[in-house]
Amino acid sequence: MKNNKWLLLMALTLVLSMFLAACGGSKDEEKPADGDDKDKDAATEEPEEKQHAKDEEGEPDAEQVLYLAESAAIPSVDSSIVEDQVGFNVLNNINEGLYRLNQENIAEPAMAAEEAEVSEDGLTYTFKLRDAMRADETPVTADDFVYAWQRAIDPATGSPYGPFMMSGVVKNATAISEEKMKVSELGVKAVDEKTFEVTLERPVPYFLSLMSFGTFYPLKEEFVTSKADAYATNSDSLLSNGPFVLTNWDGTSDSWTYVKNEHYWDAENVKLNEIHVNVVKDSATAVKLYQDGKLDRAGVSGDLAMQYRDDEEAVIQPETSVFYFKFNQERDGKETPLANENIRKAIAKSFEKEDMADVVLANGSLPANFLVPTNFTFDENEKDFRELSGDHLEYNVEEAQDHWKKGLEELGVESLDLEILGGDTELSKKMDEYFKSQLEGNLEGLTISLKEVPFSVRLDLDGNQDYDIQVSGWGPDFQDPISFLDLFVTDGTNNLMSYSNPEYDKLIEDSKGELALKPKERYEAFAKAEKILLDEDAAIAPIYQRGLIFLHKPHFKGLVDHPFGADYSYKWAYISGK
Repeated sequence: MKNNKWLLLMALTLVLSMFLAACGGSKDEEKPADGDDKDKDAATEEPEEKQHAKDEEGEPDAEQVLYLAESAAIPSVDSSIVEDQVGFNVLNNINEGLYRLNQENIAEPAMAAEEAEVSEDGLTYTFKLRDAMRADETPVTADDFVYAWQRAIDPATGSPYGPFMMSGVVKNATAISEEKMKVSELGVKAVDEKTFEVTLERPVPYFLSLMSFGTFYPLKEEFVTSKADAYATNSDSLLSNGPFVLTNWDGTSDSWTYVKNEHYWDAENVKLNEIHVNVVKDSATAVKLYQDGKLDRAGVSGDLAMQYRDDEEAVIQPETSVFYFKFNQERDGKETPLANENIRKAIAKSFEKEDMADVVLANGSLPANFLVPTNFTFDENEKDFRELSGDHLEYNVEEAQDHWKKGLEELGVESLDLEILGGDTELSKKMDEYFKSQLEGNLEGLTISLKEVPFSVRLDLDGNQDYDIQVSGWGPDFQDPISFLDLFVTDGTNNLMSYSNPEYDKLIEDSKGELALKPKERYEAFAKAEKILLDEDAAIAPIYQRGLIFLHKPHFKGLVDHPFGADYSYKWAYISGK
């Protein structure tokens, strides 16, 4: 599956010049209700076989109503504002962009009626829109895309992803985000009602796969402006153009419903009539609901993961999300102890990752000595990037203690009190306790306090850089190392920890420019950048690459999970043999 996606990107590279702009879907550290958070082979052989055997048998032959759980409430469903995985999952199922990831995870035309026309220099894309309607029976037009993209790049909107996804990609996006040009000067144009034209700063070989990402979805200006500040704050203030419509969501509720959108252009291929979702934060509750027939799919973790791993209804799903400690070097305008390189290296090398993956998580997750995940992106010879870049910041107590001693001496102190910011779910708390035990046990003089908060609160604390160490994670939105590595450039919108290294910045910038048409040299630059970020600077400390174990009812078929972008599409799901 992943090799197919790589071949698609390589084919695009032959047509276009090579430029890569980073984006990603920020993820919570676990998904205990729909799944949560080991060796590569264990995560990719028998488990995938086990999963796909469930999906493609039978025809819809029962009531097409599905019952699912999510790990957190919805922070936002405004496509210009969403920055979390729950929000992107919702958007992916109620809306649709020019392209959509299909069942093979290849971007294919969606609101676009056909493949885009690309200019010879690779800078201009022309999209012909299909005759598609929203749930209110109004047509989707080129103006809807112009408005949505301009709104996302407008500094007044405060979009976390607009500038991140468009800067250096769409013409004038960077200058607009820096308030040096007007929003109207963004390189997008409605040629006519059904023709949308995009002009790029530089050729972007995977640009079409970006078109499936939530930030680029169309918005009806009249509807958005009429709702004003109430837009997207509840299900009545939303307008869908995708397979489902969101209902029964008041903006703060821990439950919501997807209802089939009868006006969706491809409604005949949508089999489910309703999907009922409840927020379930702990695995034990999710499993009990599953066993009682109240959930069709439930994530299991920790002791339950060990217990249910070999269950006949268990599915192990490898993922491309990587989790790590973010070390905040500046808080409240003052430099923190984590600005000290030796302190960061000490912490990064002082906790046992295999035990974390095998015992605490126990769900197919891999210990991570890397940022760019394994079995995700491949070079022109189909060689995994991980083989090129190798391992970094491996567990080593002796080295950790040496760094710790040096760091304390450099700071002129004998001890440190630091806080770990994490989630408030069952598994998050278990992980945090493990970290506290490992770090305090291996680094004399370190005291760790734990701050465990809901995901939406953690997003706010992260945005304000109001933390010391944060358990954070990232899932890619397209298949390229830069989807991860661009996160940590100086002043990047997702940096939010005051890390800066000019050499690192130059390597990332070169990958977008002079090395763009040199795949071998470009990947070598990525490998060097990852080494700087981890081995040399220990800007972050990798923990694990997530695997998930689910209990999945045999009658629930056709679910499509995505290795980048939103987690799931329910468009092709159905109930059969119940």
